[in-house]
Amino acid sequence: MAAVFIGLSAASAGTVKTRAGWAVIDTRQSFQALVERLEATVKSEKMGIVTSASASEGAKAAGVAIPGNKVFGVFRNDFARRMLGSSVAAGIEAPIRMYVTENQDGTATLSYKKPSTVFAPYADEGGDALKSVGAELDAIFARIAERTTSDK
Repeated sequence: MAAVFIGLSAASAGTVKTRAGWAVIDTRQSFQALVERLEATVKSEKMGIVTSASASEGAKAAGVAIPGNKVFGVFRNDFARRMLGSSVAAGIEAPIRMYVTENQDGTATLSYKKPSTVFAPYADEGGDALKSVGAELDAIFARIAERTTSDK
């Protein structure tokens, strides 16, 4: 399992590339600084970090150094209730992930799939109620990203 994570990290070291439905923000911040700012900003936006995982922390525990990466699952219970009320199947997508990656030059990147993109496959079932949840979360995630990555 560790070999798989190490191989994946080596293959994707560097900046996450922009793709449809994603927000990708390169910063001048270090990996650790960006992680700390994201944690603080999520809380200040009254959202919760429901999960977190880091292959680089796991590799470090195994005595292997790979570029920093950490995935945060971000959500809030009122959104969960509304989401599930419109589409139980969409529940597999929560919490929505934000990803911090360390670049080869020591800077870090914040990336995430936009919530409306994450929920799009469930639109027929969830209708306008699910689209509304996605749109509200898009705005919150954009604020989190902006505040986390700003040079202020």
